[in-house]
Amino acid sequence: MATELLTRRRALGLVAAAAGLPLVLRATRGSAEVVTWRGRALGAPATLVLHHPDRREAERLVAACVAELERLEGVFSLYRADSALSVLNRDGALAAPPAELVAILGDCRGFHARTAGAFDPTVQPLWLLYARHFQSGGGAEGPAVAALDEARGKVGLDAVLASRERIAFARRGMALTLNGVAQGWITDRIVDRLRAAGVTSTLVDMGEIRGLGGPWPVGIVGASAGVDLTDRAIATSAPLGFAFDPARRFTHIIDPRSGATPARYARVTVIAPTAAEADALSTGLAIADDVPAAPGVSVERVVS
Repeated sequence: MATELLTRRRALGLVAAAAGLPLVLRATRGSAEVVTWRGRALGAPATLVLHHPDRREAERLVAACVAELERLEGVFSLYRADSALSVLNRDGALAAPPAELVAILGDCRGFHARTAGAFDPTVQPLWLLYARHFQSGGGAEGPAVAALDEARGKVGLDAVLASRERIAFARRGMALTLNGVAQGWITDRIVDRLRAAGVTSTLVDMGEIRGLGGPWPVGIVGASAGVDLTDRAIATSAPLGFAFDPARRFTHIIDPRSGATPARYARVTVIAPTAAEADALSTGLAIADDVPAAPGVSVERVVS
């Protein structure tokens, strides 16, 4: 299992490198005091750019944000054996779960409903099935129908029971992945923390980008034009950014309803009020036909 999770972590990094998923800052801002931190969040490159009149205070805030990131990784990481998510996946239940895990599952239910089930964090058994099949030298046609049916039987957000007292899976063999929302969710928590401290101008990228204040000129790698973010977030998904197989027939974005891995779009970009919303919708809209209109949300889908 440890080897498989490490492989997945590397795969997610290759998605960004190959598909150009990271959104890059196209310009700097003025002559204000700037403190920049670069690191990693849930296995992806992360950046925090903070404008503040007091450099010492800015450095203190950045350190506090990095500590918060590390704490949340202990909740959401799929790669740390001691994270709350890993314990839940291993044991099938978690008593006295962290409040953040309960909260993000509540958000996931909303995104699941908005995308007609295309966004579903219980898709992990299907992901593992594809990964194991091709890592073990399985046939180019992909997993057997019986294996897909078995994995699909472990998928379904309605079978995740969550309360402040306990989170439990109603079906044996279920597992969660929060890779389609946690980076955006952490980005939002960092923005909230900085806003509460009086910060009015910052760009936070914890795997997904959100600007506080603005405009922040942001370019999308592979796109002809960038966007200006003002109190908005942006996220991009590229199904063909990583494939399980050399022929690139089976991609990393899996439809939880069918078990298939369609690559209908080369890129899906969502701008939304929050990074979690942009993150989850960009994943779901790589599969779903459409979502109901929502205030402040715009979508661009580039056909493969």
